[in-house]
Amino acid sequence: MRILVVGSGGVGDAVARIAARRAFFELMVVADYDLVRAERTAKAANERDLTAPVAPRFVAARVDASDPSAVTSLALEHGATHVLNAVDPRFVMSVFTGALAAGADYLDMAASLSHPHPERPHELTGVKLGDDQFAADRGWRDAGRLAVLGMGVEPGLSDVFARYAVDHLFSEVDELGTRDGANLEVLDDDGVPMFAPSFSIWTTIEECLNPPVIWEADRGWYTVTPFFEPEIFDFPGGIGPVECVHVEHEEVLLMPRFLKAKKVTFKYGLGREFIAVLRTLHLLGLDRTTPVRVKSAHPAAPGAVDVSPRDVVAAVLPDPATLGGRMRGKTCAGLLVTGLGKDGAPREVYLHHVIDNEWSMAEYGAQCVVWQTAVNPVVALELLATGVWTGSGVLSPEAFDAVPFLELLAAAEPAGYGSAWGLEERVPGVSAAR
Repeated sequence: MRILVVGSGGVGDAVARIAARRAFFELMVVADYDLVRAERTAKAANERDLTAPVAPRFVAARVDASDPSAVTSLALEHGATHVLNAVDPRFVMSVFTGALAAGADYLDMAASLSHPHPERPHELTGVKLGDDQFAADRGWRDAGRLAVLGMGVEPGLSDVFARYAVDHLFSEVDELGTRDGANLEVLDDDGVPMFAPSFSIWTTIEECLNPPVIWEADRGWYTVTPFFEPEIFDFPGGIGPVECVHVEHEEVLLMPRFLKAKKVTFKYGLGREFIAVLRTLHLLGLDRTTPVRVKSAHPAAPGAVDVSPRDVVAAVLPDPATLGGRMRGKTCAGLLVTGLGKDGAPREVYLHHVIDNEWSMAEYGAQCVVWQTAVNPVVALELLATGVWTGSGVLSPEAFDAVPFLELLAAAEPAGYGSAWGLEERVPGVSAAR
């Protein structure tokens, strides 16, 4: 297996650091628009490579992720068998298209972007997350190639949990409810908590301010208003209660395609401060992606420039990849499943994966949110390399057997990745205070 990773930001960098402990691939090309950043990642991964290769397995390259032909050319140049998309979702379709043209299989950690319904955005779906990619399914099947969408942590591990629950824990599922929360704090130079998102603010705005989607078996997909139906969810691992709200997320668009449930939801543990900041960004129009013309106030550089307000917000906030040393706490990704157990009795379980930032920084030099996102596509790539997972066309994690994934993730190193997941039985109907 020869892998092209497009993007060497926080997640792409963590992918390389995790992969450096594994022997299932021959070469990993880490590519970024910023060649210096890609070189830094390749150097760090080569220094950590535990396979004692004759030649370095990690190389750096420059690529414009917005140009499908550039992705194709780079993949062909290095003989890439698989392309892993580690850039933000606005580049999904260009990397996806470029991988197919190169004859490579493809994985990403999100899905193609949505577009709200033009007249009734908080009732009806418009173009849904992943629609553009699923529309290309025939082309991928005809080419005998595989594209796996949403293979991060959420979406990704949450979808694997869903497949596991449907296959092994429940006879009938009332709800597959992804619940994500953390107790992370980012500290300034004086040790005082500061506002600094631990994941891409561009992606976070996209998820949280777009109309959230819910799926119900008797209604299909429909939308609600942002921050709809808040609940206090009690997260394990010492995180505790966090306020969660509905947001737009890929699980709701992926799980119903492959699994049977009466309802599918996603709620994000944002907390009240973060929700207030996002509301303010929306009120000021700073969540918009359409460029606006800004006049220069600098006498040495008169004129004007077109700039996206959301890109400005992303530019003035710290890069999440640089925050690991300032962060403390844990992050939890998980899936709350309710319904009838295999014995026919009511059952409620929370399948979860908790990562401590202190651990991920000490072990990998990566902050916990990006590490938790990055480990799952590496596990998936290993299953594809060994032939445990196979397929063609456009699929998502629910389409594959969950057991080999969960076993490989949790098994102690060097056999596995040494990252345990948990199953918590809860009392039906009282898992959250609403």
